[in-house]
Amino acid sequence: MVSNTAGKVIRCKAAVAWEAGKPLVIQEVEVAPPQADEVRIKILFTSLCHTDVYFWEAKGQTPVFPRILGHEAGGIVESVGEGVTDLKPGDHVLPVFTGECKECQHCKSEESNMCDLLRINTDRGVMISDGKSRFSINGKPIYHFVGTSTFSEYTVVHVGCVAKINPAAPLDKVCVLSCGISTGLGATLNVAKPTKGSSVAIFGLGAVGLAAAEGARLAGASRIIGVDLNSKRFTEAKKFGVTEFVNPKDYDKPVQEAIAEMTNGGVDRSVECTGSLSAMISAFECVHDGWGVAVLVGVPNKDDAFKTHPINLLNERTLKGTFFGNYKPRSDLPSVVEMYMNKELELEKFITHEVPFSEINKAFEYMLKGESLRCIIRMPA
Repeated sequence: MVSNTAGKVIRCKAAVAWEAGKPLVIQEVEVAPPQADEVRIKILFTSLCHTDVYFWEAKGQTPVFPRILGHEAGGIVESVGEGVTDLKPGDHVLPVFTGECKECQHCKSEESNMCDLLRINTDRGVMISDGKSRFSINGKPIYHFVGTSTFSEYTVVHVGCVAKINPAAPLDKVCVLSCGISTGLGATLNVAKPTKGSSVAIFGLGAVGLAAAEGARLAGASRIIGVDLNSKRFTEAKKFGVTEFVNPKDYDKPVQEAIAEMTNGGVDRSVECTGSLSAMISAFECVHDGWGVAVLVGVPNKDDAFKTHPINLLNERTLKGTFFGNYKPRSDLPSVVEMYMNKELELEKFITHEVPFSEINKAFEYMLKGESLRCIIRMPA
């Protein structure tokens, strides 16, 4: 299947962020053909992740504008650049904000998914091969975002950041696997690795934390304790296997002490999904001595420093970190899609809203108000 647009510039609609915190503008952009090791993808569904909002607000990092945001999506390959052999036009794919070149020491290691060539770079607004953008308006470049820029009907992505998936999988559901849901799920299943009947504490009950809880449910944990400062999240969290709830504001002592009392000395595993330094420390100090494992998922502020007494480690507690749930995008994501296809993993409950592309700014409103977990954005047919 060769598309009649291959090798040509495509004019299509994209939602462009022109400046920090201002509504995205839907307008016509020009999308250049893919160069060597790149693919051009027709995006069918994309969803909004908190990371998009964070870089749109541009409060704590280098502002890069004008830019096309978006990094959770599902689509179909339109054309491929020179040297691309793994993908062909018509393939169903998930673009991913981090990559897998398959050549570097990280990609060759079974223990790592942090590709030297393609790991996330939030400041770069261009393609790595030639340092140029594939998007433009009237000849002026519009910058990329984390190598994906899925808030566009067509986008160009490095082949190493594209996971080929089962064409039978509904893209309006599995698109959420290209970032947050896989991050939380993998943090539990691949890193914390709770055993059947064990206890797990999840800090932060946003989409990533609920995905971590879903991982604990799939692993057969008998107690899944949700920890959040917003008690309104507790009802929703029951759908994801959470059995008990702790709001740190309800205690006049550190929450780790409260959890240790509830669990006869501490939980077997904990997963921290907020990025709050105090939550990270609590997540580590609430695990049981002798075998407890705490996993950090949330991204901290740049000046944060983790502080705990070394005796907590000497008493055989383990502290781990994870990036994208330790999944290698090209090798591992197809099997996560199959978990959904086999009805093990439930994705529908993460999807709380859906809007047409023309109303993409509504997705931002839902997230800013704390009303949505994931809002699916339908691209024009």
